[in-house]
Amino acid sequence: MKIEELLKRPEGKTLEFKQDLSSPKNILKTVTAFANTAGGIILIGIEDGSKAVLGVEHPLDEEERLCNLIADSIEPRLAPSVELVNWKGRSLLLVEVYPSALRPHWLKSQGITNGVLVRVGSTNRQADGPLTAEMRRSALNLSYDEEAMPDINPDTLDVRVASELFAGLRDWNDSAPETLRLVTQHQGRLVPTVGGMLLFGLLRERYFPDAWIQCGRFLGTSKAEILDQQDINDHLPFALEKAFDFVKKHASRAAKFGELQRKDVWNMPLKAIREALTNAIVHADYSQRGAPIRVAIYDDRIEIENPGLLTGGLTLENLRSGVSKLRNRVIGRVFKELNLIEQWGSGFQRMDENCRQDGFPLPEFEEVGYHFRITISLQQVREATESVIDQQIQSCIMQHENEGGASIKDFVAATGLVARSVRRHLAHFIETGRIVAIGKSAYDPQKRYLPAKKG
Repeated sequence: MKIEELLKRPEGKTLEFKQDLSSPKNILKTVTAFANTAGGIILIGIEDGSKAVLGVEHPLDEEERLCNLIADSIEPRLAPSVELVNWKGRSLLLVEVYPSALRPHWLKSQGITNGVLVRVGSTNRQADGPLTAEMRRSALNLSYDEEAMPDINPDTLDVRVASELFAGLRDWNDSAPETLRLVTQHQGRLVPTVGGMLLFGLLRERYFPDAWIQCGRFLGTSKAEILDQQDINDHLPFALEKAFDFVKKHASRAAKFGELQRKDVWNMPLKAIREALTNAIVHADYSQRGAPIRVAIYDDRIEIENPGLLTGGLTLENLRSGVSKLRNRVIGRVFKELNLIEQWGSGFQRMDENCRQDGFPLPEFEEVGYHFRITISLQQVREATESVIDQQIQSCIMQHENEGGASIKDFVAATGLVARSVRRHLAHFIETGRIVAIGKSAYDPQKRYLPAKKG
């Protein structure tokens, strides 16, 4: 790559600038992190901040010194490409590190427990035990969800639910669980796999307490006040549907009339969001602890976040070009056979295309900590809109009109919201003159709500 092109790019997951070798430990950390993640380039001789090209004094000596430092300080041994390049009369050192098949690598001085590093954005982060194990599996082309769980009886898998899901899609017989890798042979007997337990395990919460989806709808653009929330602990195929239902519950739409027919316009690209939810479930790193999948809906955006960095040496730039590597093969295959995903590697492209078709900005992809996040922008629909919640409230009022009106308890059951959020919606209805409240006082817990015509 030409030096001019490198200087135009900001530092990031695969690029770092260094002024000199006065702090070799930081360079060694970056080399280690690049080798453990997606590779990258270190350009030495560039001033910090301004990116002014200063060059390297005594370049031949520094080149030899750097090669020796890398060989002596990193385990297993690394041999990146270290090249002396000339740019406008100044000598630079260009270090190109490739994703390693021997990862994880670590700094000898800190040992494998504390010396394994990964690249997250433009920083080097210490990897914990689960992430180190994930790197090792990725280098060996192994999948965590294919691992056997020898201490568990295969009867703990809900085969009935699995067979019902596959009805009409494939023949279900005694060999189907093994064919789908829900179970595997271990020392002459069948035992569940990690993927089988995650998908259909009756004891999933005991062994994977963080394999759930946390959904929240927040007021405004921060998490200061939550309007609605739902924790989803179902089998993963059902969890996808419930998470999508939660999103749709908080979607709003407007009627847009063309020359021939009415068209419903949503404030969010639902197809892209469903794709993002599916991606989060299929690609989550379930070996991490304390990190469920999270769905956060704000006024202006929705964030869908799953534990796990990009795997297999992938970069954010790879995603939009269709390059992908499946982290969970068992979960991925089951989702594909259930027609919940179309084909591997195309999900990010479909998200982009769905957003374009619906008139939304392209999604943003980023690695945050040890998580992967997709952010999708929402829009304010300009025509008069009626949210799903408003529809549910109106329906509830009509159902209880002949019973003296609907109560807060009735609205909570109809919408799934907490009482405080229900009251906020009802206040809007009252302000606009659509309903009236009947009670002994403003704070009467037995207050009933009726259409305004009954007032």
